[in-house]
Order: sequence, then structure tokens, then C-alpha cells
Amino acid sequence: MACILSSSSSAPLSRTQIHLSSELVPTRSSSASLSWVSSFPLINISIGDRPFVPLNKDSFIQAAWTRRSRSEAAKRPNRKSWKQRTEMYMKPFLLNVFFSKKFIHAKVMHRGTSKVISVATTNAKDLRHNLPSLTDHNACRVIGRLIAERSKEADVYAMCYEPRKGERVEGKLGIVLDTIKENGIIFV
Repeated sequence: MACILSSSSSAPLSRTQIHLSSELVPTRSSSASLSWVSSFPLINISIGDRPFVPLNKDSFIQAAWTRRSRSEAAKRPNRKSWKQRTEMYMKPFLLNVFFSKKFIHAKVMHRGTSKVISVATTNAKDLRHNLPSLTDHNACRVIGRLIAERSKEADVYAMCYEPRKGERVEGKLGIVLDTIKENGIIFV
């Protein structure tokens, strides 16, 4: 196979000639090669008077089979880790507690389906008028007891709580978690 391309125009531009030649690579006579690379022809490209030096075939094949580098892995940031992919099955029920200035809200959710299993809040009608304060330590104990009872009714006896970044498990949050543990719920 031989191909000659030349470009010239009436404007004073440089002339470019590309010569492309191909010869079939002979297989080794001593042993038959089963490599897929041996079936490709060797292509020699020369631009103008300078011949093009082809790359070493062996280095190309080795580079093709190397594992991905860290920079390539960083290019796919949406890939979740093993822990992120399996944690919803290992710890399916998640406790979420929110403290506002006026109320305390707590709920237990199933991670896989995002279904709410049990909810307790001091803003509910039955608690709002019966508690003297909706945000004190006594209200935290009531919320913990209600979450434990309602979770047991839904056949949930184990759950997990993952504190947010920089959040300490103490004070009102510690009271809610301790009350849930005292009422028979296991934290995993």
C-alpha cells in the first residue's frame, strides 16, 4: 500500500509531502505468534525528507495492560467506595435527630427505601400541651422513649446514628440516644 499526499496552493505557503507505505510484518519462523498485534501491518510514515520513527510495539502493549493510575480514578469522582455502597445493607435503619430553638424532632428511616419507620416530635399535639418545655432535658427523654416504642411496634430493634462532621454526642443528643438504648434498642 502506498499513498502520496501533496498540498500546494497559489499562495506562498510551504509544500508538504506525506509518504505512507505499509509492509506486512513477517511472523517468526521459529514459533507461531498468537498475539493480536502480529496481524497488523507495519506502517512507515515519512513527512518530507525526514522518516517517521515508529514507537516500540512492546511498550504500547505493556501500557495497554497497566492498571488505572490514581489520577484516572480521581477523574471519576462519582464512584462510591465499598463502604458507601454496602453500608445501607449493613446498617439499614438510621436515626435522625434535629434540635431547633423551639422543638425537638427525631425519626428513624430505612436507608434503602427512604421509608420513615417512626417519628417523634415535641411539636405534636399530644406533647405540645403536656410538656412544660419543648426543648429541655425532660423533652429529650420523652422523645427518646417515643422513638424506642414506635420503632419496636414496627419490628425495628437495632438502628444506627451517624453524627455529622464536628458533632459531639453529648448534652441533649446524648440524652436522646441514652434513653433510646435504655428502652431496648441496640445501636450498631
